[in-house]
Amino acid sequence: MKKWLVLLAGLCMSTWVKAQLTPEKLGWKLGAQAWSFHQFSFFQAVDSTLACGLHYIEAFPNQPIGGGIEGTMDYHMSAQTRRQILQKLKEKGVTLVSYGVVVPQGEKEWRQLFDFAKAMGLLNIVSEPKKEDLPLVSKLCDEYHINVAIHNHPRQSGAPYWSPDIVLDAIKGLSPRVGACADIGHWTRSGLNPVDCLRKLQGHIIELHFKDLNEKSADAHDVPWGQGVNDISAVIHELYRQHFKGVISAEYEYDWGHNVHDIQESVEYFRKVVATLK
Repeated sequence: MKKWLVLLAGLCMSTWVKAQLTPEKLGWKLGAQAWSFHQFSFFQAVDSTLACGLHYIEAFPNQPIGGGIEGTMDYHMSAQTRRQILQKLKEKGVTLVSYGVVVPQGEKEWRQLFDFAKAMGLLNIVSEPKKEDLPLVSKLCDEYHINVAIHNHPRQSGAPYWSPDIVLDAIKGLSPRVGACADIGHWTRSGLNPVDCLRKLQGHIIELHFKDLNEKSADAHDVPWGQGVNDISAVIHELYRQHFKGVISAEYEYDWGHNVHDIQESVEYFRKVVATLK
């Protein structure tokens, strides 16, 4: 009898382990914004991303490419440079999913950006577009089947899209492919509650720049997720409630040059919270 109970307990534990959720099972592409490692080359950022246990990356403009490839991560790069980057990423097992924050000027620049995004296999472009360019952006999103996620910098910086209300007003009548890049740290710096902001943007969140901060102030700095004021567990639960699917980029803007351990710790916490979701 005791033997059967032990076997049953083991079976139940095995089933529970298999049932645990992961970001991947939820359709969440948990990765890193290369800006977290902006003091280094892009391919050094790729290596740091791997060291954090992540396999998706968001690039930003003008970071030196590195890895034996000349140039910067400028969307005007040659087709040959694009191919070299993609091949090296494939060898390393990392997928480039997003690019930003970038603000092209006029139709020619926007189309060049979308051509770059298509060639690189990107899901999202992260931008703070000029409001007069939004109809064009919407058209290009549908033409290229690529999303544009409107990013929020803090209110104190004079950012045009610092609140969800502004974003919602801006995207009215546009393609569903135009939505929000929710920077939850900058919301806190702007005096907003991240969970409340996510609720307002339900159905329009394309990706997130993920942060936890040491305090609720404009001067707050990043801390490992779960150790700050952003209530990361509540944020994760809200994304789960909304059935969000998409890119979540760790953007750690503190202790530049020595933040890999903090991001590793953050990823571990994130996965532990996800495993408790039901």
